[in-house]
Amino acid sequence: MSWPMALIYDHWMHPAESAGLREWRAELVRDLAGVVLEIGAGTGAMLPHYPLAIRRLVLAEPDRHMRRRLAAKCTRLVLPPIELCEASAERLPFPDASCDAVVSTLVLCSVRSPPAALAEVVRVLRPGGRFLFLEHVVADARSTRFLWQRGLEPIWRQCAGNCHLTRDTEREIARAGLAVEAIERQSLRKVMPFLRPSIRGLARKPLA
Repeated sequence: MSWPMALIYDHWMHPAESAGLREWRAELVRDLAGVVLEIGAGTGAMLPHYPLAIRRLVLAEPDRHMRRRLAAKCTRLVLPPIELCEASAERLPFPDASCDAVVSTLVLCSVRSPPAALAEVVRVLRPGGRFLFLEHVVADARSTRFLWQRGLEPIWRQCAGNCHLTRDTEREIARAGLAVEAIERQSLRKVMPFLRPSIRGLARKPLA
């Protein structure tokens, strides 16, 4: 499904972007600087929001169809010094402690192994480095929405590039050893109801 997903992704997400997601993205990364890595960069929805103060921006995207659209978007924008990489989040070809910040937006729902991806995030972050996240997540287990998520997930994964509806990403971030310093839990607007629960915020790699 990767080719049709890459083709329709920007159009499909446009209502949500216009209804507030675009502002969430901008707020998430507005004060970044230094060396920044974005995992699962997709078609480049984050690109317009990165500040020019960033010394080096690395965009990791394993899907070739998404990466082709990402590369095209890079040529149309004024950006910090940029590098495209085809690596997956679970296997990042970067040295330990080489990044000041790692960014993940609507990515951890679809990686094969969230623990492996987050372990790589921790590895490449310098001590004190920041992990910025914006992810849709599992609903409250007592809610009707959770029952819908659990029932639809097998079909949804096949149609939406391995996107899981019931991942408890907040818990996975904490289990990886990242200290969550700020988090917002809100409903994504203008998306299907089972995709609406979301978290966004900042976690930090401990100094020691």
